[in-house]
Amino acid sequence: MAEPILIVEDLQKSYGDNHAVRGVSFRVARGEIFGLLGPNGAGKTTTISMLTGLFPPDAGAVTVDGLDLKTQLTAIKAKLGLVPQDLALYPTLSARQNLNFFGQIYGLKGRQLANRVKEVLEMIGLTDKADKAVETYSGGMKRRVNIGAGLLHKPDILFLDEPTVGVDPQSRNAIFENVEALNREGMTVIYTTHYMEEAQRLCHRVGIVDTGKMIALDTPSALIRSLGGGIVLLGVAEEQGEALLEQVTQLPAVKAATRVDGQIKIETVRVQEALMGALDLANRLDTHLTSLEILEPNLESVFLHLTGKKLRQ
Repeated sequence: MAEPILIVEDLQKSYGDNHAVRGVSFRVARGEIFGLLGPNGAGKTTTISMLTGLFPPDAGAVTVDGLDLKTQLTAIKAKLGLVPQDLALYPTLSARQNLNFFGQIYGLKGRQLANRVKEVLEMIGLTDKADKAVETYSGGMKRRVNIGAGLLHKPDILFLDEPTVGVDPQSRNAIFENVEALNREGMTVIYTTHYMEEAQRLCHRVGIVDTGKMIALDTPSALIRSLGGGIVLLGVAEEQGEALLEQVTQLPAVKAATRVDGQIKIETVRVQEALMGALDLANRLDTHLTSLEILEPNLESVFLHLTGKKLRQ
């Protein structure tokens, strides 16, 4: 791994009896796009809020570019750009006015501010609509202005928290292209999402978070390879299936088979072969199947394999 710009060690946060983040640890290399993946409520946004100094962790340590979060927060904030999940814009102001306002908060002024706003408007593809009120924009355009506000001071690390929620496909692709272009210029990006296909496209490495814990961390390709050929889910009535489960595990293409929530989950190295073998066994054992689902190898099926549930449940 290249030199880490961000080091997170045993990060924890609770709200009463709700343990939102439970000992999360990871490192992010300089110039990396690192994905924090997981369903809503998994602890991603709470983690980002602590890393960016919005509120303190209950325990753990965070180092940003050699600086300690607890003692050098002001210096760290100058290195960070945060694009929150909720839009942080003034709807009656134009994109240019919004960016001017946030630029002044970052300490920019005069010609430096005007030039930087112009650069950011070009970067997010809104130069031609820069002087129209934000309230007239589409959801995707608002998201792009939101991203622009986080870029004005040229941060070393950009935190993007669910940046494509509720946007149209065209704006979604524009956001992807913005992230990729920023990374090519050397910016480190921390990207949270519950859309696994986004992580497969953008991220060099991903950490999968569930119930406040980091349950897997690697490159997308390595995580997918660890799964093997894919997963077959056979719906079986509660009173049936034991004999089928026992015999399915003996099939050559099957790595493992378990009962999960009224289904037989078959982990396989060769999906087609395992599927045909399982259906043949079900027919011979007179087992009634209530459903059939095939999950090809991707991060979504990795998540199901690790947690026993689908990402958007």
